[in-house]
Amino acid sequence: MADLRRAARLVVNSPAVVESIGQVSMSLHPNLAAVFKRVEADTSTIGKRFPAVVRDLSTNGAFISGPTLPLLSRVALKFEVRGIGAIDAVGWVLWQRADDCELPSESGPVTLPKGFGILFESIPLETRAQIASLVAGK
Repeated sequence: MADLRRAARLVVNSPAVVESIGQVSMSLHPNLAAVFKRVEADTSTIGKRFPAVVRDLSTNGAFISGPTLPLLSRVALKFEVRGIGAIDAVGWVLWQRADDCELPSESGPVTLPKGFGILFESIPLETRAQIASLVAGK
């Protein structure tokens, strides 16, 4: 199976804590409010906190194996990666896999686990650089 993702991935198996956090509300001047549009985070799971596992990681985001969250949930994520240490990140759920899925391959079936993909909104620049180095094998 070809990997067609834009960002190279680091395969990890790191326990994580995920929390649905919502987003900060904004007060806008009425003139701006009349023309301003913003993606709103899903609010149905705010405060939900659960253990999960980071399965792969890039400088842009991660795949989290575990219970799924609604699309456009905003999450805080805490986990560790060997060679980097503790990572605290904030991201948005951009896709989800509602259940495990088996796909055929030349070497036998491959099971893709239930979970969701996040796009990082906030992660320290130094951490992004360390992830890039690990992905590049440096």
